[in-house]
Amino acid sequence: MARKIRTFENGMRNLLKSGLCGLICLMIGNSAMASDKAMNAHDFSFPSIDGGEINLADYRGKAVLVVNTASMCGYTPQYTGLQALWSDYRAVGLIVLGVPSGDFGGQEYADDSEIKDFCTVNFDVDFPMTTKQSVRGDDAHPFFKWAEAELGSDQAPKWNFHKYLVDPNGNLVASFATRIKPEDDAVVSAIKEALAGA
Repeated sequence: MARKIRTFENGMRNLLKSGLCGLICLMIGNSAMASDKAMNAHDFSFPSIDGGEINLADYRGKAVLVVNTASMCGYTPQYTGLQALWSDYRAVGLIVLGVPSGDFGGQEYADDSEIKDFCTVNFDVDFPMTTKQSVRGDDAHPFFKWAEAELGSDQAPKWNFHKYLVDPNGNLVASFATRIKPEDDAVVSAIKEALAGA
C-alpha cells in the first residue's frame, strides 16, 4: 500500500513538473509572439550606400517613405518624383529612403558606387539610400519581410518602385504599388496625414 501511495505521489509530482514546464514554455512562446507583434519599423536598420548604417530608429518623429528602386527600369523616372517629395517635405519631417534592388528583372547595377553615381548624375538624388538589397523571398531584407507580414503578400513589392509609408511612431501605414507615382494625390495625402500625427 505504501508503495502504491509513493508511486501515486511520484506520478503527481512528475505531472506537476511537466505541467509547470508546459506553462513556462507557453508563457515564453506567448512573450516571443507578443514581442514580434510589438516590432515596428524603428527596429530595423540598413547599410548605407555612403557607408555606415541607416537606423530607422533615428527617424523617430518623422515619416519615412521606403522605396525599392532600380536604375534600369521603365519606372526609373520616378526618381524625379521621389526627389521632389524629399525637397518639398524634408523640412517638415519626411525621409525618403531608396533601397536599390535587382530582384525584378535584374535592373540594378551590381556595384553600389555605380548606383550612387547613376542616381546623382541623372536625377540629382540626395535623399538617403541603402546598399543594394533583396526585397522579396527568403533573402529579403528583414524590413521587407516584416512589412509583408504586417500588410499581407498582396501589399508586398511586385516590381521596382513599390512604396511603403512609415508613420512617425514606426507604424506601417500605407503601401503603394509601382504604378502609383510619388507625386500621386494618394501618396502626398498619406504623407501629409502621417506628418500631421507627428
